[in-house]
Amino acid sequence: MQYQDLSSFRVPDAFRGKSKIVVQIWWIVQATLFSWSPQFFFGWRAFLLRLFGAQIGKDVRIRSSVKITYPWKVKIGDYTWIGDDSTLYSLGDISIGSHVAVAHKVYFNTGGHDYDKKTFDIFSKPVVIEDECWITNDVYVAPGVTIGRGTIVGARSSVLGDLPPGKICVGTPAKPIKDRPFQV
Repeated sequence: MQYQDLSSFRVPDAFRGKSKIVVQIWWIVQATLFSWSPQFFFGWRAFLLRLFGAQIGKDVRIRSSVKITYPWKVKIGDYTWIGDDSTLYSLGDISIGSHVAVAHKVYFNTGGHDYDKKTFDIFSKPVVIEDECWITNDVYVAPGVTIGRGTIVGARSSVLGDLPPGKICVGTPAKPIKDRPFQV
């Protein structure tokens, strides 16, 4: 019995959303102009991301150590922060709302492989982070997840399914433990 045969694996033609050449150019730009920029060059990094098709809102603060696989599949709202060493593994679309705080070492994952098929087919599912969320340190967000408006995800949690709005959630898998106080 054979579980997987990687010799038969193929990435579908349109899966990346751009040509292999554009992908390679982005990765070179990210490894140099993006990552070598001083921490306070937020506008420069937003410019580079927009140049490659990302939709970046007003006064977004993305740290230079952030990794983004395909920026043309990323949308980030106004006044959002993306912290050091975070990864936006954007095989599929990633939508992050406005006034969202993403702490350090957060991993947004939009893809994986179908282990039920011997061909180990690749797939992607979107990730949506609604407005006013706080995703704290070292959180993993799985493909296909939506985190509701204003929700806080506690440190080192794994978000494997949708989370409702206005909650504080922790654990693996992350679950709501209480309501987030509403500020007037």
